[in-house]
Amino acid sequence: MEKTKKNSIAKNILHLFYSTALSSVLNAVALIVLASYLQSYYYGMFSVVLAFAMIMGYFTDAGLSDIVLREGSKKEVNPSILISSYVKMRMGLLIATFLCGFLIIHISNSGNHELIQTAYFLIIPMVTGIALQSIGTTYFQLIEKMQYYGLIRIISAVCLVLTLLTGMLFRFNPLTICTLYGLSYLAAGVIGVFLVRKNIQILLKSPFHKGLLKNLGSFTAGGLLFVLLPQLGPIVLEKTISLKEVGLFAVAYRIPQALQQIPFIVAGAYYPVMFRSYNNNLLDDHLRHNIALIKIISLVGMAMTIPFYYMSDFVIHLLFGEKWIQAAFPLKILSVMLTLQAINIALADGLTTRGLQLYRTVVQFISAISGVFVYMVLSKTYGVSGAAIAGVVIEIIALLGFWVSIPNRWIMAKKVIIPYTSFFAICLGCIDFFLGSFPFLAAVLNFILLAFLIFVDKESMEKINSYLKLSGFNQNLKSKKSEGV
Repeated sequence: MEKTKKNSIAKNILHLFYSTALSSVLNAVALIVLASYLQSYYYGMFSVVLAFAMIMGYFTDAGLSDIVLREGSKKEVNPSILISSYVKMRMGLLIATFLCGFLIIHISNSGNHELIQTAYFLIIPMVTGIALQSIGTTYFQLIEKMQYYGLIRIISAVCLVLTLLTGMLFRFNPLTICTLYGLSYLAAGVIGVFLVRKNIQILLKSPFHKGLLKNLGSFTAGGLLFVLLPQLGPIVLEKTISLKEVGLFAVAYRIPQALQQIPFIVAGAYYPVMFRSYNNNLLDDHLRHNIALIKIISLVGMAMTIPFYYMSDFVIHLLFGEKWIQAAFPLKILSVMLTLQAINIALADGLTTRGLQLYRTVVQFISAISGVFVYMVLSKTYGVSGAAIAGVVIEIIALLGFWVSIPNRWIMAKKVIIPYTSFFAICLGCIDFFLGSFPFLAAVLNFILLAFLIFVDKESMEKINSYLKLSGFNQNLKSKKSEGV
């Protein structure tokens, strides 16, 4: 493979920002279309099957993507052999995943033939598409060319919206709609692999890169738990509340779950850089990057929490209509997850890029086990609202676990975690108490206070200025001033 010039962190963030923003909007549109088209019963069933699909989709990866980034950061590794070995393992895992996954679905839902049939028609194309898309996104993340990573995601989102709109236009039944949902992922996956093959040779007869097997177990378990946690709700709640209530929870949960992709913009740009710093023994650089990541990503999470916390009624009514208004209060509770998840992503990536994946796995395992118990207890007692509270509690458990596990915990607590979270929690609570009946005013005031937090943090201001300079914003502004505009 020819040596290509890598993008800077800021440039990769820029590429990921517009692509993730666009794909997230399109995915949100698809979500709204689907919820408005399906009844709550069928949407609840779809949510359960989708949870299985996402878990099975992860098993086709089993943590390999992170290992590819780790191995690819080493100078002596042949990229073509590495990617070819990665593709071979993904195809083997895809077959094994289908065999084991559908066996579990049959055993756990033996009395619900409609759900099993839906699972086949949704999962086969969707999980295959996820596997193929991941090959593309991992490769372009490895070479730090995030414009192609973003392109694959945009194509996937566009295909999703177009197929669902087609299904609605021709009034297809729920089973056909689910099939179209899966096929949209498959189409984007095929395009993703095509883009990879244009940049590098994939030789199935090439030697196998044995480095992919190093610490595979801990990466697999950790990645599985990371994927499992967002899907835990629908799977557990199916046993404790009605499918209609599962549908309400799913509508509220899907919004923060979709927006969770935005913090991954920043994390995705820092991830290979942090791997490279640690593998080259640049520990101070690694710490500096990790602190910067936590600061930026937590501010992004807070900015996303604010509108959904104060204006959840308006958002649900606007997007889904009056029939879903019962999902508004759960959405308000779940919006807090956006801030907690953002911080957790940064802390967890700090562990993985330091070679401490086992610690990340243990924390996620504890969170998952606790999550099952918390979901069951709170949903039985408080219904959908209890399930939403459970989602927040799980993220708090994970945050504490990641923080305790990271070597520079006190530096990070002092510089970011304690001041940022304390300030935001106080602002959120006090403003809601005094201005809760004026949601728009409350949101505006909280945004002003968040901007103040950025302004008083010199390191954050320096980062923002450097990104603006790189994007050409400052130069454009100066040229306009010189022209008298």
